[in-house]
Amino acid sequence: MNIEIKKSIKPVKYKTAIDFLEARLKNINENKENDLIWLLEHDDIYTAGTNYSKDEILDKNINLIKTNRGGKITYHGPGQIICYFVIDLKKRKKDIRKFITLIEKTIIESLFEFGINAFGDPKNIGIWIEDKKKIKKIAAIGIRVSKWIAYHGFAINVSNDLKKYKNIVPCGITDKDVTNLKKIFDQDYDNLDKTIINNFIKNLEI
Repeated sequence: MNIEIKKSIKPVKYKTAIDFLEARLKNINENKENDLIWLLEHDDIYTAGTNYSKDEILDKNINLIKTNRGGKITYHGPGQIICYFVIDLKKRKKDIRKFITLIEKTIIESLFEFGINAFGDPKNIGIWIEDKKKIKKIAAIGIRVSKWIAYHGFAINVSNDLKKYKNIVPCGITDKDVTNLKKIFDQDYDNLDKTIINNFIKNLEI
């Protein structure tokens, strides 16, 4: 299985990243390039998926970019690991639900290697943890499928500024908070990106 692994050290502009993903999607569809897994970080940005509502913007002054991914409004910024991908489901089972489960499994397994017990929620897409008897979101997932090619990705909160979420209703969920790994367990997460890549590739090959 040929998958290009790309990792950016400096923050990448959101539009630059999306343009790159859409160009790769076109080339994969034409059998000109391989699948892609790309880890990066964005500067502060709020993005809105196709299902967002204007009522979920609590601070009307924020810079909001509308996207064609699924989901609602989320925040990206420093201290977050973002994993974008372009994966051809025609080479695998054409099962979107199974692919989302694969993404959830990849995140859960990766966090478990750092002593973090995370889990999915059938009612709310994303990955969650229990902290002081409260369920809090640790990772957001947003996917679009075009011509049976899945793209966009997921974001794991490591040490990002949680105050930024007060400007929105994160992912449209009002009754649960957002947290990051450093608040849950303050340790070194420098190798988390490598762990994510290894588990992602392993799960894609199953």
